Parts: sequence; structure tokens; C-alpha cells
Amino acid sequence: MVSGPLDGIRVVEVGTLISGPFAGRLLGDMGAEVIKVEPPGAPDPLRTWGQAELDGHHFFWTVHARNKKAVTLNLRDARGRDLFLDLVERSDIIVENFRPGTLEKWGLGYDVLRERNRGIILVRVSGYGQTGPESTKAGYASVAEAASGLRHMNGFPGGPPPRLALSLGDSLAGMFAAQGALAALYRRTVTGEGQIVDAALTESCLAVQESTIPDYDIGGVVRGPSGTRLEGIAPSNIYRSADGSWVVIAANQDTVFRRLCAAMGRPELAQDDRFVNHVARGRNQDELDAIIGDWAAAREPADIIETLSEAGVISGPINTVAEVVTDPQLLSRGMIADHWDERIGRNVKGPGVVPVLSESPGTIRSAGSSRPGQHNSEVYGELLGLRSDEIAELESQGVL
Repeated sequence: MVSGPLDGIRVVEVGTLISGPFAGRLLGDMGAEVIKVEPPGAPDPLRTWGQAELDGHHFFWTVHARNKKAVTLNLRDARGRDLFLDLVERSDIIVENFRPGTLEKWGLGYDVLRERNRGIILVRVSGYGQTGPESTKAGYASVAEAASGLRHMNGFPGGPPPRLALSLGDSLAGMFAAQGALAALYRRTVTGEGQIVDAALTESCLAVQESTIPDYDIGGVVRGPSGTRLEGIAPSNIYRSADGSWVVIAANQDTVFRRLCAAMGRPELAQDDRFVNHVARGRNQDELDAIIGDWAAAREPADIIETLSEAGVISGPINTVAEVVTDPQLLSRGMIADHWDERIGRNVKGPGVVPVLSESPGTIRSAGSSRPGQHNSEVYGELLGLRSDEIAELESQGVL
């Protein structure tokens, strides 16, 4: 059975925590065989991450390490490096998120990998990229989000710039890294050659910032935080309903705004000079927000959403995860997916595979491994041809 569009592609993932392993997860979701390497005696700290705990187990690992085979390997040991190069010879993609220069220090730079496999694609995820004056600095998502300018735009005017309660910079870098890996795979079909994919956390955060750079370059505009709305984009905000909960209403496009006015029983607002087009509404968005806010405050959230949806106006609730996991739309598309976690002997829910492909959809074939080195025998025995006594000896010597 085909596991996804990348069925037949082998990925070796080295590194820890979020950015590089997220790229590996995305490739695994699309059907690639992903072999995750952990140093013997030093498992990925992500095994103990996540806020829920059951019998000492945490569950960030369950979804982040899904579809991966876990092996142990000491890349600082000469025999470990030889085994790694044997894996390189039989693989398509290597994903790493060490500080730049680490693989080279171990004698495993791209030139060495390429000698063993000219088609190998090395995906490198780091804080600042592989070159430049700050390339050797360690980088975390929190700093990357800040240094890129992304965090400056979060929060409310005049207040401190908060972070999203997620490692967004890591995930963005992992997504761009996976995208680069796919582009490099395609290019290899043309040239027969691999290449390096260099994804930086800072640059990944920068890449999603819409028009902030040209706005500054041409107009000197330093975009700042705008709270619950976007400055000049109206109406597009959250509005408190009769029961005190918040509802998102987004009707900044002229045609949609006319529908909103009709649904509120105020069709004349669409012809009001203050609100007649996108530019006018942006200039008068405080007045407009107040009008919509008064309308919403007199209605229950379900009534607001039903009324606006029937009118073709974009609206919706602000869900917590408790609502997300029962959302009929997400459930219908398999986006709340079960992962059989053998550590606790039960299914654990997690996000489904994104995007959905019509002919060769990605799959969740396993949750994260229950222990480091769980697949040593399979990978080193079946793939590399080591005997069981050789594997046992290497494990006893700390190579595996």
C-alpha cells in the first residue's frame, strides 16, 4: 500500500527538538521513510515535552515523531560516522538542525556526504543560516521571531510584544525546510545531483511578513502591533456577543461588507461615505467597529455566526482546543487523528496530515517510538546488513 506521495524516499533525521524534526515529520507524513537518529544515552528532549502527563509520559513526542523509526548512533565516534555514511549512501535526504559547523566538526560535512552519495540532499535548519556574521550563533524560535521583526507586530499598541504560546519560528523553519527538500528532490530528477537546503529560523519568520519591508522602504512605515485587528483593514475584528464570548467577523472586501450591512439590517451603511470602500473603512474603522460591536452585543454567538454565514459573511468563534477536537469540519476531513501510543497502550489524538492530496494522500502510520533505538535491529540489520551480535556489541560499546 502506498503510504503517500513520498513513498520510496528515505530521510535520515539528526538533531533535536522542533525545527529540524518538524521538517522530518512533514516528510514522513507524505510517505517518506524517516529514520530518526538519537545519540546513545542522550535522547531527544522532546520525548519529555508537552504539558499533559500520563504515567510519566508527555505527548509532544507522539505527534512530532510520528512515522519515524528510532535508532541510536554516536556521530562523534569513528564507527558511528561510518555507519552514518552507510545510511547516507542508501538515503535521499538528511535533515539536521545543529549549530552551523557541527557536522563539519564531526567530519560529516556536505563534501563528505556527497562523496558517498552524489544525489544526497542535506537539509540544514539553524537560527540564522549557514553563512553570514551571525551564522555560528545558537538560535531559538523566541529570538528568531523577535530578531526578524515578527514579534514586534504582536500584541497591542503601547504594550510589550508577547509571544504566541507556541514555538512558531521553529515550525515555520521546519515548513520552509520541507518545502526546500521537495524542490531539491525535483531538481535532482533533472540534474541527478543533490544540494544543500539552508533554512533559517529568522528568515522563515521574515518570509511571512507580507508588505512590511516595501511599506518601510517606500513609505517609511514601521508597522506595529494592532491588537485584535489589522490597521486599515475593516471590518476585520473580534466582537463581544451577548454571552460575553468573542466572535470573529471579517467583511473588509466591498461585496462582503454590503452583505454584512444587509444582515445587520443597516444596508445604508454600505453607501455611507465613511464606509463606501476599502480605503474609507480603513480610515474610519473605529466608528465601524463600534457599530458592529453594538449589533453583536445584542445577540448570542451562535445567532451571529448563523445569520452572517447565511448571508455569505465570514465569521466564526474563537475556539479553544476543547472545541477544536469536536469540530465537525475538521473531523470530516480527518484532521483530528488517532495515534496509537504504545507507551500508554491507547490512542492519542493529534493533528491530521496537511495538505490533503487527492490521489496519494499522506498517512499516519505510527506514533513516536516508545524508546530510543527501538528500530536499531531493523535499520542496522535489515538495511545495513549487520548481524545481531554486531549490533549488540556496538550497543555495548556506546556506538549505538
